[in-house]
Amino acid sequence: MNTAQPLPWDLWSRQVASVLRLEVKKSFLSRGALWIYLLACAPVLLTGGHSLYEMARSQSDCSIPVDTLVFAGIFQFFYLRLGIYFGCVGIFTNLFRAEMLERTMHYYLLMPMRREVLLVGKYLAGLLASGILFSLSVAASYLLIAAHFGDEWREFLFAGQGMYQLAWYLVVTVLACVGYGAVFVLAGLVFRNPMIPAAVIMVWEAANAFLPPILQRLSVTFYLKSLSPVEIPVKGPLALFAVNATPTPAWLAIPGLILVSLAILSWASRRVRNLEISYTE
Repeated sequence: MNTAQPLPWDLWSRQVASVLRLEVKKSFLSRGALWIYLLACAPVLLTGGHSLYEMARSQSDCSIPVDTLVFAGIFQFFYLRLGIYFGCVGIFTNLFRAEMLERTMHYYLLMPMRREVLLVGKYLAGLLASGILFSLSVAASYLLIAAHFGDEWREFLFAGQGMYQLAWYLVVTVLACVGYGAVFVLAGLVFRNPMIPAAVIMVWEAANAFLPPILQRLSVTFYLKSLSPVEIPVKGPLALFAVNATPTPAWLAIPGLILVSLAILSWASRRVRNLEISYTE
């Protein structure tokens, strides 16, 4: 006779939703998130200023292919390596660490709720906050960078490759939040000062193009770069040291990133299960 009790998925889902509502307010409305908003707004101001400048000129030497290539550079070198990266550092490392510093973590731990459920709720809140914020920033930047072309730009968007490129940029943005979010949730639980592993990971990601192909595949940036709709050629003296590894196809890169993120979250769930609070330290 099987006496095993069914898992309370309905209860867990309600608890996740409750944590999600509380944490989203903290992620979007806290004063500590102001610098993340500024980080997301910077490329929007840059691309918007570019379009206004080109509109004011009597003769422009820009073209839509050039502007889309410039945006690809902004996306890969600012968004992926700086904006989204540090945004995820700020959002996800503080999901647990901020509660500990503010001495409010015990309120969550005293609740009749599995700690894995708490981790899922906090992670989804961070993912929602970072995904919405940087997706809006990427979309606004892309739409503004060539807006000075007027009807020609609108035709490229709706009759050409424009919306296709934008869709892939948004997919890569969300996947970046998924991957980096999982990494920095774990970092916030394992390290007392998560800025140290964040700095080490940033150096590793920045050096990705110059590593051997087998090591490039150990980087989140490699898979995100493979999914980007516009390739950025490496020029100048650094091109001599760049190693061109075979890009990973989308059907493998997307589930691969998700599975790796789930594995990291599984590790984080083990850490949070044994989490102990000592406010005297």
